[in-house]
Parts: sequence; C-alpha cells; structure tokens
Amino acid sequence: MKPFILRLKLKIMKIILATLLVGVVFVSCKEIVYKDKIYEKSEILREAPSDFLSPEESMETFYLPEGYKVELVASEPMINEPVAITWDGDGIMYVAQMETYVQNIDGDGTDEPLSRIMRLEDTDGDGKMDKSTVFVDKLMLPRMIMTLDDRLIVNETYSYDLWSYRDTDNDGVADEKIRIYHNKKRRGGNLEHQQSGLLWNLDNWVYTTYNPARFRFTKDGVKVDTLDNMPSGQWGLTQDDLGHMYYSTAGGENPAYGFQQPVNYGYVNPKGRLSEGFIEPWPIVGTPDVQGGAKHRLKENGTLNHFTGVAGQEIYRGHRLPPDTYGDLFIPEPVGRLIRRAKVKNENGKKVLYNAYNEAEFMASTDLNFRPVQAKTGPDGSLYIVDMYRGIIQESNWLREGSFLRPVVLRKGLDKNIGKGRIYRIVHEQIEPDGKPSLLNKSASELLEYLGHRNGWYRSTAQKLIILKNDATVIPALKEIASNNESFWTGMFGDKDYALQRVHALWTLEGLGVIDEQLLIEKLSDKDAGVRISAIRLSDALLKKGNVTLLTHLDKLKDDVDINVVNQLALSLRYSDDTKATETLNAIYESYNENEIVAKSVAESLKKDDSELKKLKERMAKVPSKFKKRILDGYDTYKQLCVTCHGPDLMGTKNEDGSLIAPPLIGSARVKGDKDVLIKILLNGLTGPIDGKDYGIMMSLSNNSDHWIADVASYIRGMNDESTVYHKEVRDVRRENDKEGYWTLKELEK
Repeated sequence: MKPFILRLKLKIMKIILATLLVGVVFVSCKEIVYKDKIYEKSEILREAPSDFLSPEESMETFYLPEGYKVELVASEPMINEPVAITWDGDGIMYVAQMETYVQNIDGDGTDEPLSRIMRLEDTDGDGKMDKSTVFVDKLMLPRMIMTLDDRLIVNETYSYDLWSYRDTDNDGVADEKIRIYHNKKRRGGNLEHQQSGLLWNLDNWVYTTYNPARFRFTKDGVKVDTLDNMPSGQWGLTQDDLGHMYYSTAGGENPAYGFQQPVNYGYVNPKGRLSEGFIEPWPIVGTPDVQGGAKHRLKENGTLNHFTGVAGQEIYRGHRLPPDTYGDLFIPEPVGRLIRRAKVKNENGKKVLYNAYNEAEFMASTDLNFRPVQAKTGPDGSLYIVDMYRGIIQESNWLREGSFLRPVVLRKGLDKNIGKGRIYRIVHEQIEPDGKPSLLNKSASELLEYLGHRNGWYRSTAQKLIILKNDATVIPALKEIASNNESFWTGMFGDKDYALQRVHALWTLEGLGVIDEQLLIEKLSDKDAGVRISAIRLSDALLKKGNVTLLTHLDKLKDDVDINVVNQLALSLRYSDDTKATETLNAIYESYNENEIVAKSVAESLKKDDSELKKLKERMAKVPSKFKKRILDGYDTYKQLCVTCHGPDLMGTKNEDGSLIAPPLIGSARVKGDKDVLIKILLNGLTGPIDGKDYGIMMSLSNNSDHWIADVASYIRGMNDESTVYHKEVRDVRRENDKEGYWTLKELEK
C-alpha cells in the first residue's frame, strides 16, 4: 500500500475515534449530564454552608460534563493562597501566592511584603506535585510570573518593575535577583486594579493588562514599546493560535473582549461579539456574597444573573482533551464558583462567543470556598485550574462599614476561611495526559521539531527558547520549515500541525531579527489562511520602512477567499503612506463596506495617525506647560484604571444590555463643580443613587498620593474644559476630612 494512502486511512480512523469521544460533550436540552449526576434547575443549593472542605471533599462538589474528571495536582500545606501558575521548559511549576490578601475583613496587613513564589515538581510523573521549595520569599503580592529559560520574571503589586530570578546552585531556591526593567513611578490605584499578564505573544512581544507598555526580551536586554489604544483588562490574559489576545474585567463585569484583532492595531470591541444570553452564568449554588446583592446581581433562585468576578481566562490549546475543546475559551468566575466554556466562532470576519452548553456551565461547584482564578493549558495537554480556595474574594475596599458585603461575609463566616489553595487539572477519562516535557537543555536545532507540536504550550515554549538562545545557525532550517507548503491535514488529528509549524517558524525568524522579503512574498500565497495572515503582519516592519515592492503582492490579497486575510490586509496597510496602499484600501472598502469588521479596519487605516493621545495633545495646545504634564499624567492613570468602568470617552462603559457600568464624567456636576466634592469622592469613594440610578460602589483611592489624585482629577476636569487640581488642594481636603466609609450624594450636597 502506498504510504500516502496508508497515512490517509490512519488519519480517517483517528477522526472517527475522536468524533466518538466528542459525542458525549454536548447536550442540547435544558439539563446536562455531569459525571454520574444530572443537574436540574430545581436542585440549586440556594444557601450553602461555608465550612472548609478537604480537597477530596471539595472535588465531590464539582460538576463536569460526562467523560471529564478533575485530578488534584497540589494543595495546602504545599501551597497557600495561589493566584497564578506557569511552567518552565522542563515542566517545573511556579506558583505566585498572595499570602497577605484579605486575611481579615478589614484587610489588615495586606501590604506587608510576606508573599512567596513556590517551585513545585512532579518527581514520579503521576501528575501530582510531590516536591516543593520556596523559590522567592518576602514579596509584595506577586501578580505576574513568566519563565524565560532558567529565569523567572516577576512583577509585584504597586510596581511596574520586572525582576529576573534564577537558581544557580540547583537547590530549588532563587539566589540570583536582577532588575531588568525599572519604572520609578509607583503603580497607583486599588489592589484589584493592577496589571496582570506577562504573556509572551506569538509576535514575540510580552504583554500585560492595563499597562500600555509591552516588552521584548533580547540578547541586549529588555526593549520597551508603548501602545496608545489597546484593551485595558484586569486579571488574566490569553491568546489564540494567531496571537489574538482575550481580555476580561471583573470591575466592568465583562467576561471577554479585545479579541477581534491583534492589539497593536488598536482596540476594537464590536457589538454582538457575545452571543445572546452569553453574559448570564448558570451557577449551581446561591451567591449571597456578591457586591450589590439581590437587587442588581441575582436571579430569583439566588444565583448570579450576569458575570461579575471573571478572571484568569484561557484559550485551550492542548491536545489531551477531546479535539473539539481546542481553541475554546475557558473563563473562571470565582464569585459564581464556576468556569464557562465558550465556543469561538468566526462569523463573516467577526469572532462571536457562544456558551458550549445550554443553560449550564463546563464546571460548577456548591463549595462556597471554591474560587477559580486562573485556567491554563498544561505541558501535559490537560487544562489546569488555580483555586484560591478562600471565603472572601473581594478586596477589602468593598468590605468597609456601610457596604453590602460586610454583613453577609460576617454572617457566613467567610472572613475566617483563609490560608489554603488548590491546583487541579481537568482530564478526560478516555485520554491519557502526556508526561513531563524536557526542553530546557535542548539546542535550538533540537527545538525546531516542537514548533509543530499538537500542544500549543510546546509550540510557544519552543519558539521562545529558540529566540532566547539567539542561535543564528538555525535560520536556514527555519526558512526551510516556513517554505514547506505541506498542508496535508492541518488540525489536531495528525502528529503535527504543518500550517501552525510554518506560522511559528515565521515568527521565530522575526524573533531572531530576520524579516526575509522574498520568503514573505512566497508565504502570501500559502495554502493556509493563518500563514497568509502571519505573512501580512510580518510585512508591517517593511512597510514602516517605506518598502513599496510588497504593495503589489499584498494588493492581490484584497480578493482572498478568506475574509480574515482581507481584514488583516486592511489593518496592515495603515503602515504605508504610498498611494498604492490607499488605492488597495479603497478597493477593499468597495467590496466590504457592509461588513462592520473590515470596514472599520479600512477606516482606521486610512486615518494613518489619529491616536487618542495625539488628539489630547492637540486639545491642550494652548494649555500652559506646567498644567500639561499634570493632565497627561492623569490621562495615563485614567487609561490604566478608570477606563474600565467610565469608558475611554468618559461617557461610561456599556454593559451588553446597553446600561452603563458607571455614570458619565462628561458634563457631570460632581466633576465640573466644586473641586472639593470631586476630591472627596476620589478619596473616600461613593455609594448610593446618582442622578436617579444606582451604579454600585465607587471605590476609595485614598491609598494613592496627593499628586496622583490631583493628576487624575485634572484630566477628568480638563476633558470638561474646567481648571486643573493642585496636589495641595488634595492635601487640604485629606487633612480636613474625617469621614469614614463611602460618601453619598446626599451627604456631599449638604
């Protein structure tokens, strides 16, 4: 039998087997089979006890689709208050722990530098961690961790700095500490409104949330770049196979956004990206401890009526769950004690998210201490879940006297439930997870084969390690891999995904500083749309340098059969000022003017340079220099903190139903009027109705400096054409203010 026919038959057999496995996943009725249990709507546990459960007892409260099961990877006392995990190339797990996070209802001691990063190892390969060491000690609430090679990059709360830690004597404890990025500014805002992420993207830039800076790790150090118009998410950041990143925000109660296009082309968030009903979660336990209470947040059965605590989302790119889970978005909701599984569908160029189940969730628990804060694709191909396992999940700013949450927390005794934590992995009964990886000691040439691995963790890790090794001898081999146009059976069923191997080869070349024009021209006609899209994106660097030769080849793609290729072309042509680029953009618009995604891309590219910051500077042209810096600093703060709820245009961020998360600041009497009123609101926070509407609680920002408060107030007032605020004015109000707790408008109006 010919080898080609044999391979074809084997692959068809694999597809049939995979289809049989997948058949148990979807249930199209209003119930879903969870292991040996059937979840009925009438069985919701409205008022569950808050007692601590052992890991084994807690696992008995989990509901998962039939065929899936949860395995314990690590728990207390090995770990304590875990918030984030990552692996090095050999599968060593690092766990960031926030061990001072809300240890009592008033949050006393939260800002003490007593947190740690643990190093966990599975020595016998059974999937359960059995060896641990304190890798880094005495940290201020570590919130971002990323492995490089044998280095771990760490960021702490309230700081922009990045530190590199390394264990040089192999005792499992870091003994080398080097600051590789320094920003003298203190990261302001509340504990919950800090940056997270450190995601090495397909494009070889490392991204965080909130902070508009991105980082590139090179042999010469860390390169920093800034992006003016990018999403501003909270806890969690993930990417798909083509580098589109997915953000979420608990403060904005927004489970997913920012994923329509790579962030370097700006922030686009079209209506309809979430399917009808998507924002309604389906918990299996009542949620008494939700900010705002039953009036705004709960259904009649006592469960959440929309997402509120979304965090730590992950595009699953592994290969040891049923194939139809690949590329799905998993969204932890720690307030609702559940994890949503979302199908990502591309509908005529627009990505739309759908709940994978009908009025049910992928994972749900009746344990009130189950607090999933992160999902991660593991080296073994399974899906990992970080459970902070605690009573209180809301930062103490929202638990002050006069808040809705405080009496609920005290009644349930949730403030006593601290000092634990679990890490699980989700596997399938009929699919065995892989063993441990071994990549750290491989040469760059040995790593090349992993660029086509079925597990996205391997592909991304191999790309990163090859670039960090900076071995130019692999460049010819990378070009050969990228040139190989074997598209036979791209997807997750074969031994390799050849199309994604070509994608990663192209971006690995870029990471090594090689942008080969002839190779890009060749790849613009690749059989795979993802490769063509990557080739267009990689052309950006040449277009920025004034290259016009590429434009003739790019123009041919305006009629591509894949609308996503056309859209990427429309995005990239903004980097060329040549008339040929403009002609191509106009031609695309003629064909796609009724497509909201492509038309928007064309419109933004034709503007060329119309950034928000540029417009702000033009608006301030006549403002005295001593005030300009204050307003610009306030703009930076606003973009990293306030924009989540008040919106980039200061008109309030809209929920999916059209209502506003927070009141508009343009035209607001509190902003345009007495400065002291605005300062008091920023210092103490605000609760109660505003102009006849109840928006919940505006948090206190009093832990920030007088200058910080003055700057953000100056920006907000400046956008209303009002005078700036001096730090001395903030100081005076702070000194005279003996108010405890939140203000109400009635109190302020007195």
